[in-house]
Amino acid sequence: MEKDEFHDDFYTIRSLYFDDLFDSCLNENLAGTDDRFKYRIRFYDDNKDYINLEKKYKKRGMTKKESQHLSLEQVKSFMEGLDGLGTGAGDSFAADLSTELMAAGLKSGMKPKCIVEYDRLAFVEPAGNVRITFDMNLRGSTDVERFLDTTEEFALPVVEPGMHILEVKYDEFLPKYILQLVDLNNLHRQSFSKYAMVREVLG
Repeated sequence: MEKDEFHDDFYTIRSLYFDDLFDSCLNENLAGTDDRFKYRIRFYDDNKDYINLEKKYKKRGMTKKESQHLSLEQVKSFMEGLDGLGTGAGDSFAADLSTELMAAGLKSGMKPKCIVEYDRLAFVEPAGNVRITFDMNLRGSTDVERFLDTTEEFALPVVEPGMHILEVKYDEFLPKYILQLVDLNNLHRQSFSKYAMVREVLG
């Protein structure tokens, strides 16, 4: 396996998660509801030139994601509960994702609820389109207005020191050597939500 071509070493992911007045996304995660989704705004390391709005689906045990690039001005507008100043640029499949989130805000009170941050090391294998990630130092904050603040560390740890999260993602098959490496025969598939973990710990 090779390291992710875009990141030679550990990199930091920071996400701003949204939920409605009834915390539907959180409750569906905790209940294990199969058909669910959530919205988040995400950037990597301190790079605010490339920020994405994402909608992540979970359906019949499979995960899918739509994404759309946002300008810094749009992000600030969403943080203030405004309309994101239009749709911006992005995948044609998700051209109206920001408008969809704006509508969810008007309909069900969808708004920022918490910040989730962690450090990731990623490996890829072209055969089977495999991606293995190690996420560590999971931390979070309910100070959502500080989402763009990278001047100092303010997020709080939400897992025990030394606890890492291993994710194995693939399209059709896992090469045999990877199957042996991670010993999946002795492991069980388990859903883990970083968003739910942060909300449960920090309230």
